[in-house]
Amino acid sequence: MENTIGIAISGLKSASLRLHASASNIANIRTSGSLTDLNHPSYEAQTTQSTSMSKGGGVLTKIVTRDPATTTAFAPSDPYADENGYVRAPYINIEEELITMKMAEQAYKANIQTIKTAGEMFDTLIKAMEDK
Repeated sequence: MENTIGIAISGLKSASLRLHASASNIANIRTSGSLTDLNHPSYEAQTTQSTSMSKGGGVLTKIVTRDPATTTAFAPSDPYADENGYVRAPYINIEEELITMKMAEQAYKANIQTIKTAGEMFDTLIKAMEDK
């Protein structure tokens, strides 16, 4: 049961990081930068990368830069636009980010329910031992 709770907690952390990455992407969707001036980069879209933990179970998740993180966009009025009106912009799809956020919410709820169920099982086990 201890392992179950640890695995669920790792799932909670993973869902939280996915939510954080998507929220950051949405907040920075219009943060463009120069195509040539390295002093004025655009925001680079983020995603998460999860790996299974063989020892003890669960998942280890980290935020990484999406590949591709940026794209070229036509924005002639942008202060960082080049002579042709192009800027570097974060490669973000708002619909995808909203779906990722919803999936993170569902994963969070599922892991909370796992922790609650493990607690109920533990309580039942304690009660059974007391009744002996």
